[in-house]
Amino acid sequence: MSFAWQKILLGPSRPLREALEVINTQASRVVLVVDENQQLKGVVTDGDIRRALLQNLGLDVPLSQVMNTNPIIAAKGTDKDKLIDIMENKGILSIPIVDNGKVVGLETLQQFLSKPKYDNPVFLMAGGFGTRLRPLTDDCPKPMLQVGSKPILETVLQSFVKAGFRNFYISTHYMPEQIEDHFGDGSKWGVSIKYVYEDTPLGTGGALGLLPKDLPDDLPLIMMNGDVLTKVDFARLLEFHCDNQADATMCVREYEYQIPYGVINGQGNRIIDMEEKPIQRFFVNAGIYVVSPQVVKSVPYNFNIDMPTILEQQIDINKQVLMFPIHEYWLDIGRMDDFNRAQIDIRSLGLS
Repeated sequence: MSFAWQKILLGPSRPLREALEVINTQASRVVLVVDENQQLKGVVTDGDIRRALLQNLGLDVPLSQVMNTNPIIAAKGTDKDKLIDIMENKGILSIPIVDNGKVVGLETLQQFLSKPKYDNPVFLMAGGFGTRLRPLTDDCPKPMLQVGSKPILETVLQSFVKAGFRNFYISTHYMPEQIEDHFGDGSKWGVSIKYVYEDTPLGTGGALGLLPKDLPDDLPLIMMNGDVLTKVDFARLLEFHCDNQADATMCVREYEYQIPYGVINGQGNRIIDMEEKPIQRFFVNAGIYVVSPQVVKSVPYNFNIDMPTILEQQIDINKQVLMFPIHEYWLDIGRMDDFNRAQIDIRSLGLS
């Protein structure tokens, strides 16, 4: 195994945030919930965490409230072909191995099968001026600033390459020659890279109208800002979009804000209840999208528009616009303190 399965065991009273940390750091992408005798009580997957976030349960909820209490399991000694059949037929990525109910291992489909390849186009937005990072961006486009040993945009590209994507488009405007000289046609990474150039800034979504008209009609496009560092599972994002027959999917992050005062709720001049410094939770745009070919085609050529406006237009005509909560590492490098933080984080992310 490429991981120590003992590291993915947690008790049912442990908080969801601990499962989140395990899933983000261990190759298995699952947590096995066990009692003190290592008897399996349930499993928590990436999907369970996202559903809990959508239900606003918070990260302190115990695993017993979010775990799948009836997971698919296999007995100790089950042969490899049988395990593959079970995982493929049930549409699961891993299966706990048990002996009289006690966890003795975990097998994953990834261990047995080669990584898939995706022909879906990936559109990386790299045309911004990066004014909040001046003077660093006076002579360098923001996506080409080095974080760790390489430019931000190269780290983004390599994350997609490792996930199996190979067809890329990069949108440029500010100092485009630096980007094109560095990445070329993508052959250095064994992929195809093509460029679209914005004569004038077209907002966060207008560059979609510059893409070639011969993009595949049956493959959704993944779009991402070129200045975001993240460990998002792009294959799982694409799978979510397709399984739900979405027209567009926006990645969202949970954002917490603590009101620094006691909040009073009243009826007339009568106090109904009071809450001291409550925490409010919101979902915020993470700058990563999956859009259908029809959405791409809806953007006029050389037209200035932002992605939220494009999605609002789709909602207005009753299209299926979904959100995909991401719990993985995510950092938008927009300000100098973000840039400095990225220099520290990159060392522990396995992205450098």
